[in-house]
Amino acid sequence: MKKKALIVVTSVEKYPDMERATGLWLGEAVHFYEKLEEQGYEIDFVSPKGGYTPLDPISLQMFVQPIDWKYYADETFRNKLGNTFTPSDINPKDYNIIYYAGGHGVVWDFPDNIELQEIARSIYEDGGIVSSVCHGAVGLFNIKLSNGELLIQGKTVTGFSNSEEIAAELADHMPYLTEDVLKSRGAQYVKAEQDFLPFAVTDGNLVTGQNPQSGAAVAEKVLKILKN
Repeated sequence: MKKKALIVVTSVEKYPDMERATGLWLGEAVHFYEKLEEQGYEIDFVSPKGGYTPLDPISLQMFVQPIDWKYYADETFRNKLGNTFTPSDINPKDYNIIYYAGGHGVVWDFPDNIELQEIARSIYEDGGIVSSVCHGAVGLFNIKLSNGELLIQGKTVTGFSNSEEIAAELADHMPYLTEDVLKSRGAQYVKAEQDFLPFAVTDGNLVTGQNPQSGAAVAEKVLKILKN
C-alpha cells in the first residue's frame, strides 16, 4: 500500500481587512505530521501558490506544545514549509491521504481552488482518505465527486465552530463562518460539548477535526481506517 500523505496549507499571510498577520496554524500541521511520520509515511506539503507558507504568529504563542517547538526547529520540516508544491506539481495517484490544515488564511484561498478539489476527489475515489482540521474544513466545501454530488453532502463532519470563532474575537472579520457553510452544503455538523478540546469524527473515508487541538486526533482516526 502507498504510504504517502499530502498536507494542504495556506498561501495567505494577512487578513484582508486588518493589519494583522495570519497563515498556517503550526500545530495543526505538526500534530498530524508527527503521527504519520511515526508510522513511516512520506509527507509532502502543497499550497495554492506553492513556495513559502506563512505561519500565523499567534500559533507560536497559544496552545503551543513541546512537539511544536521540536518541528519548528527541525530544518527538514521548515524546508518543506518553505518550499511547498503547487497543485499542478501533484499527482494524486501518489497519495492515499490528503489533509487540509487550518489557520485563518485558508478561509480566503482554499474553498475555490479547483485544482485542490480535483486532487482530493481523485484520492477519495481511489479509496484514499480526505481529512481536515479546524478552518481546513473550508477546503471541503466545494469538492464534487464524479457523480456531481458534494463530497460532504449528508456526511457527519466538524470544523471550527461558530462559538470558537466568536471566542477568538474574529467572527466579524470572516467572510463566512465555517460551521454555517458546512451546514449549508448539506453536511451533518457536530462538535464537542466544550470548545477548544480535541474532537474529531469519521464518516467513511472522511475524517475531520474541530479546532487547533484536534490534529493528532484526526491523524489517529486516519491511521485506524488504514489499519482496517
